[in-house]
Amino acid sequence: MAIPDYLSANFNTLLRAAEDGNLALIECQDAISGEHRYVICAVGREEGDYLMTPFGHLAEGNPYDAYRPPS
Repeated sequence: MAIPDYLSANFNTLLRAAEDGNLALIECQDAISGEHRYVICAVGREEGDYLMTPFGHLAEGNPYDAYRPPS
């Protein structure tokens, strides 16, 4: 299974943000369910304001139960 180019680009952006110390973990509310999520964001600046770019949320419980490795 090939990883799409846009996801590889997003991952590289996430790596650069981590290298630069520009990551944040932010408590947010899920737009559909309203549940609290802890979201990994890259932090940037735009016209003096902070710009948070969400990349994903941390899995609750045991993440090994949520995913299967590629076969």
